[in-house]
Amino acid sequence: MSHFRLLKRLGCGDIGSVYLSELSGTRCYFAMKVMDKASLASRKKLTRAQTEREILQLLDHPFLPTLYAHFETDRFLCLVMEYCPGGDLHTLRQRQPGKHFSEYAAWFYAAEVLLALEYLHMLGVVYRDLKPENVLVRDDGHIMLSDFDLSLRCAVSPTLIKTSLFDSDPSKRGTGGAFCVQPACIEPSSVCIQPACFIPRIFPQKNKKKTQKPRAELGLPANMLPELVAEPTAARSMSFVGTHEYLAPEIIKGEGHGSAVDWWTFGIFLHELLYGKTPFKGSGNRATLFNVVGQQLRFPDSPATSYASRDLIQGLLVKEPQHRLGVKRGATEIKQHPFFEGVNWALIRCSTPPEVPRPVEATVLPGKVGAVDTVGVGVGVGGNSKRTVGADMKSGGKFLDFEFF
Repeated sequence: MSHFRLLKRLGCGDIGSVYLSELSGTRCYFAMKVMDKASLASRKKLTRAQTEREILQLLDHPFLPTLYAHFETDRFLCLVMEYCPGGDLHTLRQRQPGKHFSEYAAWFYAAEVLLALEYLHMLGVVYRDLKPENVLVRDDGHIMLSDFDLSLRCAVSPTLIKTSLFDSDPSKRGTGGAFCVQPACIEPSSVCIQPACFIPRIFPQKNKKKTQKPRAELGLPANMLPELVAEPTAARSMSFVGTHEYLAPEIIKGEGHGSAVDWWTFGIFLHELLYGKTPFKGSGNRATLFNVVGQQLRFPDSPATSYASRDLIQGLLVKEPQHRLGVKRGATEIKQHPFFEGVNWALIRCSTPPEVPRPVEATVLPGKVGAVDTVGVGVGVGGNSKRTVGADMKSGGKFLDFEFF
């Protein structure tokens, strides 16, 4: 711990606080999540901290955090992750005209979040805590999903299927529909790393000296490329976890839930980006839960949005999980929706984000950790403007308050 200098508390969550830290003498900045072992043990949440660390160790994706180190002292468990100076999408949304994103911005952020969820599901991880507060903005304007202590790990069996088994009519498919299993994606020729290829490699490495053949010469029509489906459909949990406005109906009803909860929360997430609010919010938490289970989805009159966006949200916010968009083929199914038409999934990291954050000068931050204002700064833990079910404290309350180790 002596190798790091803690500069500022960036945020706090249910199981720990996150600090901006510097590797001493390097001017290299990290987000360090610090968890009090005694507090976790007394609240029976040591397992959640262990799950988060194990998931972070699995990740290798441009829209998910990198865990650089983890260690513990006599009192604390520490995770050292990359720092995102651009804040989170909740804070960024508050700064937009009308406090909602343009449809282009929502389209862009939703596409990157979808790729992150797709990768997590391929690893057998059900995220369960998607909300704008947990979607952070890197210094280049692209996103990073954060906070995995509520995630569920389960078994998954990636399978290659033929597109035509599900939809042989090309006119009904989005132009960005086929999953990235083309030779050009298996052997990236572009200098841009392709997010769709950040998956466990299931294809043999080809000889790079061979000339790549067009799809037609390979005998694969554009509308009949095989698809990789890796949805953890067998995942089941009875836990009551999440944020009230984002909870899926099956979680509230205690029926047990699986990966379909991530597609419900994805629909709520997209609705909030476009309209500036969630669709089922009530006067209090209890009213919100009743609305989620029993209230019909209604779209606000303003702002005006496209039919494709509303149709996608309707497909995701189906109350019966077995009929929800994404439950059968996961992200592959959602990527083919007309709302995402025009997304270059393989090269999305090379596209221009809606907004690039201004550089943050960390050297001017105060040294005392416990007394620094933390509003509006994003790191490896989401904000607390919406209360998480099971959390032991109010929004903005103190969790850990200490000076340098």
